[in-house]
Amino acid sequence: MKTFSIGGVHPDDKKISAGSKIEVLPVPKTVYISMAQHLGGPAKAIVAPGDRVKTGQVIGEPTGFISAYVHSSVTGTVKSVGLRKDLAGIQVIHVEIETEPDEWAEGIDTSDTLVTEIPQDRQFIIDRIKNNGVVGLGGATFPTHVKLCPPPDKKAECLILNGAECEPYLTSDYRIMLEKTRQIVVGAALMKKVLGVSKAVIGIEENKPEAIKAMSAAVAELQKVSQDYSGIEVQTLKKKYPQGGEKQLIDAVMHRQVKSMGLPIDVGAVVQNVATSLAVYDAVQKNMPLISNTLTVTGDCLPADRQKNYLFRIGYPLSYIAGYNGGVPAEAVKIISGGPMMGKAVSNLDAATLKGSSSILYMTQEQTARKPESNCIRCGKCAEACPMGLEPFLLNKLARNGMMEDLEANAVQDCIECGCCLYSCPANIPLLDVIRVAKGEVIRAMRARTAPKK
Repeated sequence: MKTFSIGGVHPDDKKISAGSKIEVLPVPKTVYISMAQHLGGPAKAIVAPGDRVKTGQVIGEPTGFISAYVHSSVTGTVKSVGLRKDLAGIQVIHVEIETEPDEWAEGIDTSDTLVTEIPQDRQFIIDRIKNNGVVGLGGATFPTHVKLCPPPDKKAECLILNGAECEPYLTSDYRIMLEKTRQIVVGAALMKKVLGVSKAVIGIEENKPEAIKAMSAAVAELQKVSQDYSGIEVQTLKKKYPQGGEKQLIDAVMHRQVKSMGLPIDVGAVVQNVATSLAVYDAVQKNMPLISNTLTVTGDCLPADRQKNYLFRIGYPLSYIAGYNGGVPAEAVKIISGGPMMGKAVSNLDAATLKGSSSILYMTQEQTARKPESNCIRCGKCAEACPMGLEPFLLNKLARNGMMEDLEANAVQDCIECGCCLYSCPANIPLLDVIRVAKGEVIRAMRARTAPKK
């Protein structure tokens, strides 16, 4: 089994909801669709109060090269367009829609019929992905059409699909690999066609044997259908966090290292999540905009019958999903969007789901309480665990002393904020917190140096 060569930790899987098949959430009476659901410039709302919109209709247009279309996830009447708090409590433009029964926008195929024929027109595929607002669903939500069109001086050699889902608790990717298996493989073939590469690897951690079996069978089946599926393979990866990180996946699959501040394309790789591949299938083969995704509701304090994987549409209030699932458990003191290692604490439960929403994770006081910080004992466990080969103990010292130049020289900007250092520190030093803030300051300084002078 393959894995990355530097650092990593082994937290407990906690895949409590793995056996829960995907259930479709009913549409609430009101949805709130954010214009900032992707990396880059927020979309510009093109609807106004009183407008009636159909499911799948464009309601937000991109505002720059790195931006994406936003579509209505429901049919209904626009009630307002204005500021509303996101899950971090930040005011963001949302379109509020009072819902009605679905009436789909023209040209969208809502049938379950599998379409395996790969269009030969590369630009057609790219346009469908762009116009349907597909973004990366592995965490960063980078616009997919941009990622699939590398600069002329960069050449892709391998497409890697991330099916690792290495974060504890999360099982939404696992469920789609079981329930939307062939669609994911078709999506891989579509992206392989766009990139012009002969090889695509679907990497899945060893703790998901059923997904490995299902994906392998789907690849073999579709390779009998068409040559467009040749070169696609499933690789079993060792269970190790953060196996799903872009640079770690590239190391594991291609045995290549992305240099400091480099991009995957620098070593010939393009990495996409399996959920993104499913969205690409829907966008190209069905002309279906990215208006839904799968989300895990889980936590140790949640009863077994409430461990769920839900198909949701963008714009559903998290409070609505929590309520539908039986309410917030009494023992929960923190709610996290994402996994416990890299997820973000939810400060506003009335915030709406985004394209990249992946979980509602309930954490107890025992799980979240910080232990008293003590002095660094120079054990080096944080450096041993860092998958980027950094020295978190040193970065922590430099940050606390405001030594910005030394932080940059020691590559704080390469931190992927995975939390391995914090997880492994016996002194309970909040390494991730300190380093994350310092990283932001250093990157701002680096950008200021290279920004064109006015």
